[in-house]
Amino acid sequence: MLECLKQIEQETLSPLDLLPHADLHEKLVDLVVAGVPDGIPAETALKLQQLKHTLERESVSGLNVVVFGGGTGLSTIVGGDSRSELWGREPFSGLKEVFPETKSIVCITDDGGSTGELLKDLPLIALGDIRHVMLSSIQLSKLQKDYGLTEVSAGKCVEILAAVFNYRFSKRPENSQQLLVDCGLKQQKEIPEHIQSKLERIIHTLYSDSRLNITLDRPHCLGNLILAASIYEKIPNHYSNALLATEPNIIRQNLQRGITSLCKLLGANEQAVIPCTHIPAELSIRYSNGVQVTGEQKSGEARRGYPIETVCINFCNLPEVSDELLGVIKDADVMIMAPGSLYSSLIPIFQVPGIATAVKQNVQALKVLVSNLWVQVGETDLSMSEPDRKFHLSDLLKAYAQNIPGGNRGLFDTVLCLSLKDVPATVIQNYAIEGKNPIYLDREEVRAQGISPLECGIYSFSALREHGVIRHDPRQFALVIRTLWAIANMEKQDNKAKDSDISRSGNAKFLTSMEVSSVRYAKIKEYLSSISINIQEHREDKKRVIRSILQDILWQHKDIPLKHLECIKGIQCITTDDWQRNQNWDKVFSFFDPSDSIVKIRQDKFASKATLEVPFLVALGQALLGNYAQQKRIREVVIDGVSVGKAYHIDLRTATNRTCYFSEVELAEYLSLSRMVADPSNPNHFTRLVNGSEGFTPPGLLMGLTYAWYLDNRFASHVEYKMAVMRIDHSDLIPEQIRMKSRREKLTLFFREVVFSH
Repeated sequence: MLECLKQIEQETLSPLDLLPHADLHEKLVDLVVAGVPDGIPAETALKLQQLKHTLERESVSGLNVVVFGGGTGLSTIVGGDSRSELWGREPFSGLKEVFPETKSIVCITDDGGSTGELLKDLPLIALGDIRHVMLSSIQLSKLQKDYGLTEVSAGKCVEILAAVFNYRFSKRPENSQQLLVDCGLKQQKEIPEHIQSKLERIIHTLYSDSRLNITLDRPHCLGNLILAASIYEKIPNHYSNALLATEPNIIRQNLQRGITSLCKLLGANEQAVIPCTHIPAELSIRYSNGVQVTGEQKSGEARRGYPIETVCINFCNLPEVSDELLGVIKDADVMIMAPGSLYSSLIPIFQVPGIATAVKQNVQALKVLVSNLWVQVGETDLSMSEPDRKFHLSDLLKAYAQNIPGGNRGLFDTVLCLSLKDVPATVIQNYAIEGKNPIYLDREEVRAQGISPLECGIYSFSALREHGVIRHDPRQFALVIRTLWAIANMEKQDNKAKDSDISRSGNAKFLTSMEVSSVRYAKIKEYLSSISINIQEHREDKKRVIRSILQDILWQHKDIPLKHLECIKGIQCITTDDWQRNQNWDKVFSFFDPSDSIVKIRQDKFASKATLEVPFLVALGQALLGNYAQQKRIREVVIDGVSVGKAYHIDLRTATNRTCYFSEVELAEYLSLSRMVADPSNPNHFTRLVNGSEGFTPPGLLMGLTYAWYLDNRFASHVEYKMAVMRIDHSDLIPEQIRMKSRREKLTLFFREVVFSH
């Protein structure tokens, strides 16, 4: 191939000059993907065609390909999106078709959907992405070899398996036989008998094993339960879920065994899917305004309006990486960082200690980062360096450099990004209407970071032509990677391989304070069952509904330390007629009563989770102050006979008589941040002056509103309005603006570090 290329380049007007793009790599990739352009003289077209064939004939048999990522982006390039109804049309294309030894290292921080429901009951890592990628990894050659299937029968088999594994139920199936019928597995002749009998046995186990039986009471994707049952298969029954939560080694020994067993059964490589760690973990994102949000689903839905600053992973134990995983990375010929959510797909994997270093130490492998096609609202829609503009590809690379131990040097050397040269403007406009914009390639900025950008058509031309949509095409993508491998081989032959300079500095940003999700969920449930819930009807079914709603609220907001709940002894419903508090201004209609440690909420707020969530969170925040105030009073300030305002006084209880979540120093700090002024002669006396007829937010209400705002800024628009000052570019000409911004930043820091212990 090298000789063929040199002959072409020696001509006065090289045929390569007739190909689009300026970069040689982009020219060669485009030649293979799009073919020889029309309108080129026959002799020149023949030479380009010969070069194309040479690139395509490069041997890739036996190459070890490792792909990192999670969810749809990873599964799509490996073998197509197995959750899509259209997957059955072409289930055997993608990297696995061109590179049969493809292995996926999967992120395990997902906590949404069925995966999140499973985490409530079982002390496992997130299984949804593992299931998704496992289906996409099924190979035609394996099904033919192991079960003697034809290509047609293999296609039908995979179509049924996808329906079974993606089957979802919202209420408990009556029994295992009914579940087999509902999911479409019962007596399927297209599925080999061994697969059928094994899956039927696993589904029966969901009912016979008490540890798994409880999961059927929640809405689930059946494939997740099958995977969980496969993991539990070799764990003796005397190991309860509660005991397994304290025995991570038992889970570790059986986790990969269960995944491997299912991969082999379904017709995928035994090492097709490897979780990045067996230790349960959760994602925690900090925004540039100082707020920190825990949970992948919640962070994905958050609309803070600020760029993401840093990401860290919380583990329930010291994270471990298996020798098997490290061996796979060491032996890799090609490593691919799949497209997906920037902060919740790749970064969590490389924050597991040892993985980034192992990737960097393999200096022989071709390493490719695949950029997303579109910016992602809440993640990649705002630049950290320049928040006023859209997200550029260089911003994505900087995010990796900032959040991965040792930076991204040596982690990848090429980044693939979308080429829009053949995409009609109307299609781009339609996406823009939906809020989707392409990630802009700022080529020189990317090169300045030591990364080679490669713009190419890695999307499906047929999907664009038939449906006007742009998405990664597994077959096209595999072709691009094959071409890049051929080019890399050519450069090695010509002794142009680049030296690798690997940085091993930096520390992983992770914590080990996370509790196993199922343990946390059980504690929430136990707490709610222990407190009183007083409603007018005294109906037990209504109380159960309220407890269930509160359980969902506390589960969703993982940033709430369970110690906060100790401040509340009960919940009381107050009828609208009996509601005496004047809350015309804040409209929260809830408060914490320090006299009995009961949260009082107006009756109409109990209608649903949507109406109860804000009042409960505001009252929970207020509860942290406890009975801190001995007395509150407002006195009119009169000067020269004219009323100029009011003085608000708070007399604190003495420390020995005070019930408060905060220490004496922390309480004084908070009161100062709420603009109360300490009395130099009396440490338990604080005041605040209010001009004229102006209103103000007293410390108790401010604590509750800010508590709810920190957890979700949609919950307290009044506080969001106050915090908006942090977005303004301050001017030295306005000192008060600087002071105000500083106060907001300090208040956010107090909530992050003291209230929520981040």
